[in-house]
Amino acid sequence: MRIGPFQLSSPVLVAPMAGVADRPYRDTCMTHGAALAAGEMVSARPALRGTRKSRQRLDHDGEPAPVAVQIVGADPDELADAARACVDGGAQIVDVNMGCPARKVCRVAAGSALLRDEALVGRILAAVVAAVDVPVTLKIRTGWDPSHRNGPTIARIAEDCGIAAVAVHGRTRACGFGGQAEHESARAIKAAVSIPVIANGDIDSPEKAAEVIAQSGVDGIMVGRGALGRPWLFRAIVHRLATGGQLPPPEATWVRDAVLGHLDRIHDHYGEAVGVRLSRKHLAWYARRLTGAEAFLARFHRAETARLQRQIAADWLDAAATKGEVLAA
Repeated sequence: MRIGPFQLSSPVLVAPMAGVADRPYRDTCMTHGAALAAGEMVSARPALRGTRKSRQRLDHDGEPAPVAVQIVGADPDELADAARACVDGGAQIVDVNMGCPARKVCRVAAGSALLRDEALVGRILAAVVAAVDVPVTLKIRTGWDPSHRNGPTIARIAEDCGIAAVAVHGRTRACGFGGQAEHESARAIKAAVSIPVIANGDIDSPEKAAEVIAQSGVDGIMVGRGALGRPWLFRAIVHRLATGGQLPPPEATWVRDAVLGHLDRIHDHYGEAVGVRLSRKHLAWYARRLTGAEAFLARFHRAETARLQRQIAADWLDAAATKGEVLAA
């Protein structure tokens, strides 16, 4: 799949999840087979773009190409300025968020709330595309609610504005993350435009990824919550799409090194004080697939140094391997 001048190594992308898809997580997913990982959304509002959190999200030093950044907002001029700032900071692809269902985002008419105003969608996308000389992509939901699924119309507007690719989460904004994602809408969007279309939502296995592509005809898939605690899912999906086969389960020592590698990235990126705190949610996602997770997490959460966290995690992973438990399931 190609996005602008970038030929991606596979059609498997990482969803830009707020509070999750930070630099350590993106690097981990890319290491395990993902072809593109956009960063967490950055507000287009100038006052918020200058916060410590936003500055850290826009740190792309040493990040593998293509570097993708997602912006969110409701004002065309602010979004255009934000896109220019992201490109000045190293972004090679700018993604516009029109899919976030969070109340605090929709309350300011941003994210998926924009799907209710097709004229404003056009103005925003035209402004952002005109502001930068890198590919601009778009992330949407199928519509505002089940009675107003206007994804194909939004996608046609996007293509007319010069958008390079569209990713669609198979739920409306009203659905939140409830129920099952549907990908019929992605098929309708794919039929409506000639630019690449990427399906997202409840893709949690190689079999599901292959099924979604076969049924919808989309160009790629985007994995979000399905990879939490198992970033090696990307390599399994890539293998399935490329060969039709199934990778054997990874060995325990390989899984151990993968988890500890992610933990080290968190500590290195944030420093010990913040890294120790932020690593807890990621290790909780890894731990939920093993027995004894509660006791392990109680010890891990009490640890106040990076060194102690790493030792506790290594001991726990070694013990799980000795018992024959499979973390990668």
